[in-house]
Amino acid sequence: MEHNWEGINEFVAVAEAKSFTTAAKILGISTAQVSRQVSRLEARISTKLFIRTTRKVVLTELGTTFYHHCRRVLDGLTEAENAITDLQNVIT
Repeated sequence: MEHNWEGINEFVAVAEAKSFTTAAKILGISTAQVSRQVSRLEARISTKLFIRTTRKVVLTELGTTFYHHCRRVLDGLTEAENAITDLQNVIT
């Protein structure tokens, strides 16, 4: 099974920052790019992840569930990278 990771980092950043603008600053990309990636992700999974108003961004119920799963996946990737780095340091 092939996985499409596109938009996951942006989605998690927005969920945690509660702001597209702040997420963009954290990721070092434009707000428009973050918005496009999240919109594409929502279209791909046929789910609205955020309720957007001019003042705030709030996760939908499905968005909250998706966030928790994505956060665990990203944390797992970080752990995997750290494990490899630690092993390389021991070997060299």
